[in-house]
Amino acid sequence: MTNHLGPFEAVRGLEFDAPFPHLLPVRQLFDDTRIQDVAAATAAALEPLRSRVTPGMTVAITAGSRGIHDKSAVVRAAGEWLRSLGAEPFVVPAMGSHGGATAEGQVQLLAELGMTEESLGMPIHATMETVELDRVPDGPAVHLDANAAKADGILAVNRIKAHTDFSDEVESGLAKIVAIGLGKRRGAEGIHRYGPANLGVWIPQVARRIVETGKVLGGLAIIENAGDRAARIELVAAQDIGGPVEAELLLDAKRRMATLPFDDIDVAVIDLLGKNYSGAGMDTNVIGRMMIRGSAEFERPRITNIAVLDVSDASHGNAVGVGLADFVPFRLLERIDLEAVYINAMTSGLGGPQRAQVPMAMATDRSAIAAAILTCGRPDLEGVTLVRMRNTLDLEHLWVSESLREQVLAHPGLEVTGEAVPMVFDDEGQLEG
Repeated sequence: MTNHLGPFEAVRGLEFDAPFPHLLPVRQLFDDTRIQDVAAATAAALEPLRSRVTPGMTVAITAGSRGIHDKSAVVRAAGEWLRSLGAEPFVVPAMGSHGGATAEGQVQLLAELGMTEESLGMPIHATMETVELDRVPDGPAVHLDANAAKADGILAVNRIKAHTDFSDEVESGLAKIVAIGLGKRRGAEGIHRYGPANLGVWIPQVARRIVETGKVLGGLAIIENAGDRAARIELVAAQDIGGPVEAELLLDAKRRMATLPFDDIDVAVIDLLGKNYSGAGMDTNVIGRMMIRGSAEFERPRITNIAVLDVSDASHGNAVGVGLADFVPFRLLERIDLEAVYINAMTSGLGGPQRAQVPMAMATDRSAIAAAILTCGRPDLEGVTLVRMRNTLDLEHLWVSESLREQVLAHPGLEVTGEAVPMVFDDEGQLEG
C-alpha cells in the first residue's frame, strides 16, 4: 500500500478493537406498488401535451445526476413520444455543478447512470454555459442552460422526494431541476448563496421565472416506492411546477419513502456513500443528521456514531457528505477527489463546509468500526445497538445487532431472514459480506 495520506500517515499503525456484535439479517416490508410498464405510463402521462407539440419542434429533456432506477426508461419513452409527433428531442444534463462542473464530466455521469445517446435514442447536448434571464427581486439571478434556452420547448423530468438540506412545501423535484439543474453551476451557486433555509423560497421563484419564458411544456414527476421503483408517473402542468400540485406529490413521496425502523442506534455502518444515492452522499432524512449550521436537526433516528467505509465508483471521488460521518477507513480517503468535493461544497454555500470535512480516519474498516463502538457512550459494549446498510438508498435489507432482536420481532414491518452471523474482516481489516 502506498503511503500518501500526509498527516493521516501518523495513525496508520494505530489500531482499535472492540466486541463486534453478531448481525441478524433483516428485511423491511414496504408497500411495493409499482408501475409495470414505465414506457407506456410515460406516454400516457404526456398525452395532455399533444396539442403543444408541432413537427420540427426542438425539445430539451432534463436528465439529472441521481441514481433513479426508472429515470432512463422515462427519459427514453418521453423522447420516443415526442418523435412520434415529429418533434426533435434532445437531452440536457441538468445537475448544477455535478460531474466536476464540466460538460464532459456531466455526460460521463449520465453514461454511468445508463443514459447515453445510444441508450436514450437521441442526442445529448451538454454545456456549462447559461443565459441569464432575469433576477428575482431581492433574490438570485435566473440562469438557464444555453442549449435549453435555444430549444423551442423544455420538458422537465425528475423524481419528487424529500430534500437533504431543508424542509418545505416544495423540496427536491421539478422546480429544483428547472431552477438549479438547468441553472448549471452559476445558477446553483446563486441560489445556494442565500443558505439552505431559503432554498424553499428561491427554488420555486426561479423555476417560475423560467416557466414564464413559455418554453417549459410541463414536468414529468416520478414518485418512487420504498424499493426505488416508480410507483407513479404524473404530468405536472408548467404553471404548477413549484406550486401546490408539486407540493401534494411531495407529501405522497414522503409517505412512501424508506426509513430506518429504529429510533435510537448506537452505531450505523454504511458501506457506501455517493452522489448516485443522495445529493448529500448519504440521505440526511435516513441518517437523521442535517449538519448545516443554523438548521434544525431531525427528530429521528438518533444515531450516535456513523462509520462510512467507501465512496461509490459512480461518484468519481466526489465524497461530499463524508462530513456527516464520524469515522472512515483509509480506503475511503484514498478515493476522494478533493477538487470535486470542494466544487460541490462551494456550490452548496452554507450547506457545504461541514459536509465536506474529513472525519476521524482509521487505517482499516475494523478500526473505524471499533472506534465508533468504543466512543458511542454505551458502558456495556456487549449490548451495543448496531445497524449495517449498503447505502442510504437501499434500506430493504439490513443487518442489525442481536441486541435489537426484540425490537425486530415486535415490529410488524420487519422480518428476520436468516441466522445471526459474526462481522468478518479480511487480512487487510476490510469488512466482508
